[in-house]
Amino acid sequence: MSRNIARGDVSTMGVRGLVILSIFTGMVVGTDAAFAQDEETNVQNLPAVEVTAPPQTSARRASPRARPTIRVATRPRTRVYVYPTSPGASGSIEVDKIPASINAVDSNQISRTRSPDIAVALQQYVPGLSINEVTGNPFQPDVQFRGFVASPLAGTPQGLAVYQNGVRINEAFSDTVNWDLIPTAAIRSALVVTNNPAFGLNALGGAIDLQMKNGFNYHGAEIDVMGGSFGRIYGSAQWGKQVDNNWAVYGALEGIHDNGFRNFSSSDVRRFFGDVGYRFEGNEFHLNMGLANNSLAGPSTVPAELLQQYWGATYTTPQTTSNKVGYLNLTGKVEATPTWTFEGTAHVRRFSQNTVDGNPTDTQPCGADPTLLCFGNDTTPAFGLNGAQLVNPFAPDAILGEIDRTSTRSTTFGVSGQATNSDQLFGHENRFVIGASYDVSSTRFTGSAELATIGTNYVVTGSGIFLGQSGVPTSIGPVSLRTVNQYQGLYALDTFNVDDRFAVTAGGRFNAARVTLMDQLGTALNGDHTYDRFNPVVGGTYKITSEVTAYAGYSEANRVPTPLELGCADPTRPCVIGQFLIADPSLQQVVSKTVEAGFRGTKELNIGSLGWKIGAYRATNYNDILATPIPGLTGFGFFQNVGRTRRQGIEAEVSLKSNAIQFQASYAFLDARFLDALQLGSNSPFADADGNIQVLPGNHIPRLPSHLVKASVEYAVTDVWKVGGDALFVSSQYFVGDESNQFPKLPSYAVFNLHTSYQVTKNLQIYGRVDNVFDNRYSTLGTFFDREALPNFANGGNPFTDPRSLSPARPRAFYAGLRATF
Repeated sequence: MSRNIARGDVSTMGVRGLVILSIFTGMVVGTDAAFAQDEETNVQNLPAVEVTAPPQTSARRASPRARPTIRVATRPRTRVYVYPTSPGASGSIEVDKIPASINAVDSNQISRTRSPDIAVALQQYVPGLSINEVTGNPFQPDVQFRGFVASPLAGTPQGLAVYQNGVRINEAFSDTVNWDLIPTAAIRSALVVTNNPAFGLNALGGAIDLQMKNGFNYHGAEIDVMGGSFGRIYGSAQWGKQVDNNWAVYGALEGIHDNGFRNFSSSDVRRFFGDVGYRFEGNEFHLNMGLANNSLAGPSTVPAELLQQYWGATYTTPQTTSNKVGYLNLTGKVEATPTWTFEGTAHVRRFSQNTVDGNPTDTQPCGADPTLLCFGNDTTPAFGLNGAQLVNPFAPDAILGEIDRTSTRSTTFGVSGQATNSDQLFGHENRFVIGASYDVSSTRFTGSAELATIGTNYVVTGSGIFLGQSGVPTSIGPVSLRTVNQYQGLYALDTFNVDDRFAVTAGGRFNAARVTLMDQLGTALNGDHTYDRFNPVVGGTYKITSEVTAYAGYSEANRVPTPLELGCADPTRPCVIGQFLIADPSLQQVVSKTVEAGFRGTKELNIGSLGWKIGAYRATNYNDILATPIPGLTGFGFFQNVGRTRRQGIEAEVSLKSNAIQFQASYAFLDARFLDALQLGSNSPFADADGNIQVLPGNHIPRLPSHLVKASVEYAVTDVWKVGGDALFVSSQYFVGDESNQFPKLPSYAVFNLHTSYQVTKNLQIYGRVDNVFDNRYSTLGTFFDREALPNFANGGNPFTDPRSLSPARPRAFYAGLRATF
């Protein structure tokens, strides 16, 4: 505990130092800049883009396209709202021509949440998107959209691609998304793109496209300082300036300390993002970089019986993660002709992660000779690193545990190029995009297991004795693995205007991947896997009126197995998922086929701009991948293809935007099911004598709520005082491990938050927020655990009787802050 306190003091001083430095910087470099202003967006939360039309001819009328801000008297200019069709910026087209759902969150909405985590804003403003804290840490949420997941937890099958300024940031080794590394203050917009294979691997359920601020679109300086419940201290500073007509600079710093509401859950987050931009005559170049160094404690799920005693309880500790990243991106866009635009990116990313995970162990004194240690049972020897059976140094009444450590070091390099053409086709407006990408990643992964003892507070204390290759078959021991991922993609999209109302989009992407595993301690993990696939897309939009658009589309996407999944895919040689890799059998790639249709519209009213949308979708996955537990071995399992799964649903949203009020409400229905029968290991109380459950076609996929209801409102009481609130209802969901749908569901929950802000002066604002106003005690995720692994120390050391292990949500929390602009 003292170690946590010491780390918290350092972090607190770091945040204070950041704030002082930022204020000084703002006064020095920001005095001649305009006050930082919130960017104006439409009711769909999209910023306006100024465009010019190419020269018109008697034979045809050219379509609008992006041009520089320099005024050209000979060409008309207008403001339109665009949405991305590919990772490159010039691939965006007018929003009314997107044959899929539109989901956008702007910087104003992100700021309104007063959260240092972008996932909170996504949950609040995107229909069908929810988060849970499976790790027990607010900076490491699982983001779920339409039943697909982008998670920081190794071993979670990933179904969403995440891009930052056109660069995919799913980590190389396990496709995880570390949300804590993303500088929230520097985000200009967050878009959730669906039904589009141009975003490459992992975009089964869609892609989250994060666009960052730069000196051309953010002017001025801002300091934001906040503090509140559970020891949270937050400080951020950002500054942007357009130096002249050609050059612009931007930088953002964030520092966060949070003690957490649970035992042993302190976290420190430090992030930086910077951008230097240059543009002339429609050409634009950017060099941006980012750094982060975060220490996170994630106590994970906890047995329900312990939560009944204390809401901040933990099961085993330590459970810590150290994440570090550094990246450098170079982007360029050249308008070669009035109708041809070329752009490219080059990027390098260095990611480092260390985990320390205290757990129960399957190591035990041998039955025949208790002076020796066995693994898995009381007859199979437990070996040390030297290959000799381990002598038992522990007291007879000691409760044995294990500290599992992993180290992941990944370096990724990638390049991409894209060309966009807006020449007319057969006398009709047309927009053609073609692009290619190449990414290569090298990863070194190591893992070790140290024997330990577990105290009555569930603290796991190491002994200095490390397990060698143990188990029959071998299922634990040191791991040293090098992997190389090579991903190539070639895509093309064309949007053709049949007439002024009807637009058709068609195209596709070819993905090729090679995943090579090289065992550094032996040969068991060696493997070389190749995958390729062409994913088509076709769709159309029709403007029923000037204010109502109908859309429909079909697309396919794929994801290839990760090195982590390939290294743990043998059911006869299970491993500790996400930690110890054992063998390298092949897995098939996952293919998703999606159809989507709906209506959307906008209307100007006396009270503001009204926006609405309603749509339906169906996505069927083939050869879906699932992490499967092994009965009788705590924490052990393997990855396998489980056949077909289906996710289908309905989403509806209405919003109103004016100077006086900001209102948004949405409803989403999700029906997620297995389509093929399979057998899975589980700690469910309904498992058979061998620890297995039988999953039947039609069974619901666990951890995915069927209903999401959201509402948010902010009202300007006066010109300087605003009040608002938001609400979230999440319906019940099946427990992870209850794929057979036999156990009662995790209960539904509703949570309400309030916020207010007061503009003291033109450049000084104070604000406050209350989260979980009614102090509702609920859990965002539930699973089962091995009740026999450890005794219930909160109940006199008796055995656990409740099989549930839950991820508790934060109790009521109060925050207050100050925002200064220069």
